[in-house]
Amino acid sequence: MRFRLADLIDPRLQPLVDETRAFYAQRTPGRGPSSWADLQQVRAATPAPAASDPPAVEEVVTIDGRSVPVRIHVPTGSRARGVLLEVHGGGFYLGSAAASDVRNRQLADALGIAVVSVDHRLAPEHPWPAAPDDCETAARWLAAHAEQRFGTTTVAVSGFSAGATLAMTTLLRLRDRGAVPFAAAVLQFGTYDFSGRTPAGRLIADEYFLDAYAGVAPDRTHPDLSPIYVDLTGLPPVLVVVGADDVLLQDDLAMATRLSAAGVDVDLRVYPAAPHGFTGHPTPMAQAANQDIETWLDAHLDAAR
Repeated sequence: MRFRLADLIDPRLQPLVDETRAFYAQRTPGRGPSSWADLQQVRAATPAPAASDPPAVEEVVTIDGRSVPVRIHVPTGSRARGVLLEVHGGGFYLGSAAASDVRNRQLADALGIAVVSVDHRLAPEHPWPAAPDDCETAARWLAAHAEQRFGTTTVAVSGFSAGATLAMTTLLRLRDRGAVPFAAAVLQFGTYDFSGRTPAGRLIADEYFLDAYAGVAPDRTHPDLSPIYVDLTGLPPVLVVVGADDVLLQDDLAMATRLSAAGVDVDLRVYPAAPHGFTGHPTPMAQAANQDIETWLDAHLDAAR
């Protein structure tokens, strides 16, 4: 059996390659902070997030004595037909729920859904398991209150980069509790091996974010850190989105393969000429991917109702 990368790329994307490559040719590739001092400088230089219109509702949600701040967008002019729990990216040490406001507002209105973005704690001040604890708190709050608060029990989860990793750990934590409230999951270019033992994990084994987030964890193959090692059965349908030029491509291919082998309904989409984080960039490839995400979510939310 042949399994080539080209076979995973939709031919309709090929006309978008040249313009997308031209954008990245004008853009200096970045690398994450390499130390605590670098991280402080990057944080200080990060501009304030763009505001959405209407703005998000800021709230602190609580369940079983645990609380976490969230930002909520509801569709304008209609009742929500579903809820999306969104987990922001930023290497576990950068980013905020507010940085997703514009995209989340767009999703809320385009799909007629409520979007709840979790403002999880950041490393290295709050290493693992702080962030997955926060995401689990938000997910459990939604499972208990989505119908009362938003008028629907249809809930999906999505994550961008580090947020995809946290979305996966959230799915696994709730599955292990015996309840998976999610109808679907969208994972955009997550990282799934913090131990550096897999071929994919070795490609990023020297990145600072691994130490910042994992802290002093004695075993980085722990499923809450490295979900590539865990039993993946019993999860809802998953859309995996990754760029062909992403350093995490092999990691996402491995995760998609393991999900499929576990019997999960997985849809793997690989986008040519696309590096890490590409869906947040102003390129035709990003537009195509974001539209694909909306179409996929729309169909799976409908199927779950």
